[in-house]
Amino acid sequence: MSQFFAIHPETPQARLIQQAVDIIHRGGVVVYPTDSAYALGCQLGDKKAVERIRRIRALRDDHNFTLVCRDLSELGTYARVDNAAYRLLRHATPGPYTFILEATRDVPKRLVQPKRKTIGLRVPDHSIPQALLQVLDEPLMSATLALPGEEYPMTDPYDIRDHLEHEVDLVIDGGFCGLEATSVIDLTGSAPLILRRGVGDVSDFEDA
Repeated sequence: MSQFFAIHPETPQARLIQQAVDIIHRGGVVVYPTDSAYALGCQLGDKKAVERIRRIRALRDDHNFTLVCRDLSELGTYARVDNAAYRLLRHATPGPYTFILEATRDVPKRLVQPKRKTIGLRVPDHSIPQALLQVLDEPLMSATLALPGEEYPMTDPYDIRDHLEHEVDLVIDGGFCGLEATSVIDLTGSAPLILRRGVGDVSDFEDA
């Protein structure tokens, strides 16, 4: 049976944030709000928790996982970023974008896209994940909470609890989230490639 925390979306309660991070440290899978949709998250190096997220989402082995980071300096630890990509990232973060970049050796091999050796990275503009990341002191391994066969991510934390109370360890109620996931931008080539048009405005990447 999962726990259920109501956390204020603008001024997260420090006590509940600490309890949520303790659950993550113990191998828990948590549902948390972002600036796009609700997401599933777990500790970066926890193999069993990652496999649980794979099972909940019915993800293929070649799925590009996302590391949710506090800021650009943390992002640079886990991805190779040239000057042109850095300028685009600096302009677009924090925000509802997932960037596909070449992974460094600091990323666990099981999270790297096996053929392209890439990883998704993003810096959310939302107080709850930022508070979690500050206490966790490392990126959160994450995937959008879109269940198999569903076109859109789940948006209501009470529905999420009803559907996943035996699959996850914690549902964080941060209020209503949108129906769209992030925009996904591939920055591994000579020019940005828009892989998915989601919440974020992608016009700057089309002109880059």
